[in-house]
Amino acid sequence: MRLYLLFLSLLLLAPASARHPAIRRRSRARAFIELQCQTTLYPDLCTRYLSCHVANLSTTPTHQKLAQIALKVTLDRAESTKAYVTEVAKQQELKKAKHYQEIKDCLDQINDGVAQLWNCIKETEMIKEDGVSRDFPWHASNVKTWMSAALTDANMCIYGFSGRAIPGKTKAVIKARVLNLEQMTSVSLALFNRFAARYKSSSSSTHDQP
Repeated sequence: MRLYLLFLSLLLLAPASARHPAIRRRSRARAFIELQCQTTLYPDLCTRYLSCHVANLSTTPTHQKLAQIALKVTLDRAESTKAYVTEVAKQQELKKAKHYQEIKDCLDQINDGVAQLWNCIKETEMIKEDGVSRDFPWHASNVKTWMSAALTDANMCIYGFSGRAIPGKTKAVIKARVLNLEQMTSVSLALFNRFAARYKSSSSSTHDQP
């Protein structure tokens, strides 16, 4: 009986991470995400959004997987922003508001950005994970071009609101959403560039072997 009680007490005192491998895996995955996010311009934003996906990972993500997750998170932000601005544009069109065209122009930029991000996701899915794809430079160039275009789209939307006669609250909410999208796009581009550099290095090492 005493041995049983001793065993039970030791079990209860054992750290949760020692009893649950899944918790250890999530801890390692989060640590990896935090480390990689420090290489971006917006580390806190990066960590906040990407860490939400840790629970769905069975292992620590690779640089490629993290870049893909960041892209999908960015697309989600873009789709959400698109839905909001679309609704605002419909309301302003019905009111025949003078600033409708400015909002419509912003929506066009966001729509283009969404298309560019979809292209990026499809392209990254074509990249092999073994680090020896001869087509990698082509895929990487396409992704960087499209992601840079998506970043420009967000910038142009925000710039288009400067000095315009748009109601304060509407303008503030749209700018906040688009700014969030712009920052997340920047994060995605930084993480993809980091992955691309490592992939290229790995590929070169493999081809150099006799």
